[in-house]
Amino acid sequence: MRVVPLMTALLVAGALYLLVLDRPLLMAVVNAPEGPARRIVAAVAGRDGDAPAVAASLAAAPVPAESAAPAHPPRHVSVIASPSRAQSIDAGILLRGRTEATRQVEVRSETAGLVVSEPIRKGSFVEAGTVLCELSPGTRLAALAEAEARLAEAQINLRAAEQLSQGGFATETRLAAARAAFQSAEAMVEAARREIDRLRIAAPFAGILETDAAETGSLLQPGGLCATVIQLDPIRLVGFVAEADVERIAAGAMAGARLVTGREIMGEVTFLSRSADDRTRTFRVEITVPNPDLGIRDGQTAEILIAARGTSAHLLPASALTLDDAGRLGVRLVDRSGSEPAASFAPVGVVRDTAAGVWVTGLPDTAEVIVVGQEYVSDGTLLAVTLREHGR
Repeated sequence: MRVVPLMTALLVAGALYLLVLDRPLLMAVVNAPEGPARRIVAAVAGRDGDAPAVAASLAAAPVPAESAAPAHPPRHVSVIASPSRAQSIDAGILLRGRTEATRQVEVRSETAGLVVSEPIRKGSFVEAGTVLCELSPGTRLAALAEAEARLAEAQINLRAAEQLSQGGFATETRLAAARAAFQSAEAMVEAARREIDRLRIAAPFAGILETDAAETGSLLQPGGLCATVIQLDPIRLVGFVAEADVERIAAGAMAGARLVTGREIMGEVTFLSRSADDRTRTFRVEITVPNPDLGIRDGQTAEILIAARGTSAHLLPASALTLDDAGRLGVRLVDRSGSEPAASFAPVGVVRDTAAGVWVTGLPDTAEVIVVGQEYVSDGTLLAVTLREHGR
């Protein structure tokens, strides 16, 4: 069996394999410096002699020592970073809330009777003690006169019993009965007078009528509604604070609010609930605000900002914020602890959003924050850093 045709066939098969399935390796061999491998490929391609010469060249060629692939330098990602230093700021807690009347009372009748007074229309301002509804006395004046007559009679009987008792002509039992009758007559007179006093239903405090007073001629029963009075000066702002922020608020803290109308008002915290809402797990907070012109209405939506204890924070552009693989909000920092600068992720908390940027906490006092290119790096990525001050 001839060896040369067999080797030629093997060389042709290897060349075809390189040409079809491993073209990059073939190109590397072709572009390599002059050597046995290049002569072999050229021979197979018909450019460098015949098959016997190829076989002889292959047999005579020394086997080169295996060399390691050339090492490529690590790739650095170009980013722009902004040096940042922590600053002390007055923190605030932003809430959505509403205005609420300080007091709201449904004034109701304590007795039955026909309304004989002219109704006061809703929206009217009333002082404390203003009569809202007056009822017809009916037979109450006669009942008072009868009670007063019985009181006079009981007083005479008591005086006579006391004199007879002093002379020894009346028993102690008779004297005690006379005193009981006198006290009962006094109670009847007081009840009759109270019943007459209930005919005039007055405003319990200064405020505005939210409903019309009862119409003339209407019959009020005990518990019947005469009018609804609300007090708007001062007025309350009511909001609900999350349990994570409740420790930062204290009674007496200053607070401001902006109504949907654009009006801005100021007040102070007067109440902070000690019990959380069962459904929302938030705590009710109330702010008292002066309202002398009664321009603030009950039930208006308000954006409330409550002053809280100061904190140390960094002012960063909002575009610097990003998310890690776990979905945490944070920023990418330049870590210079190694031989070369690398990227690292730091979670942050947002304190306040302003036109100049976002105030965040959770960073060291000084940091280099990546503001351009942070989405293209991960922890440990080597960086080519260009520094730029925030705002430029």
